[in-house]
Amino acid sequence: MTTSSIQSLQTGHIGLNVTDLDRSVDFYGKVFGFAVQAEGKEEGRRFAFLGRDGKLLVTLWQQSTEGFPTDRAGLHHLSFQVESIDEVRAAEDILRDLGAEFAYDGVVPHGEGAASGGIYFTDPDGIRLEIYAPTGAESATAPTAEAPTCGFF
Repeated sequence: MTTSSIQSLQTGHIGLNVTDLDRSVDFYGKVFGFAVQAEGKEEGRRFAFLGRDGKLLVTLWQQSTEGFPTDRAGLHHLSFQVESIDEVRAAEDILRDLGAEFAYDGVVPHGEGAASGGIYFTDPDGIRLEIYAPTGAESATAPTAEAPTCGFF
């Protein structure tokens, strides 16, 4: 059996197809503080590269005509870690103001008794997203005690 010779590996950026680039750039900018690092405005080839602190994190491609189908193989969800549960709650407030759909009400732990936890919601195209902190959720009740919260929304 051949194994990989890759010595160092990390995730680069995540590319997402969207139906309305302007709407998605606005959403991701308000929720995550992403700035547009580059963009293409040619009809039929619209895109935006989003990042923070000079690092490319998400690319948006206006190539879809319908929202994200969760009943097909592909991306399950995209997760972002923040430093504290207070940051999670601040993001939740912004999302509520934007009218985002949540999978659960408020901050929930990754599993019953887990310290890590966050919020689970969708972007305007139905792409499932998570913002979580490594600690601070231990007092909350998990929606499903025997399974990871992030796996079933």
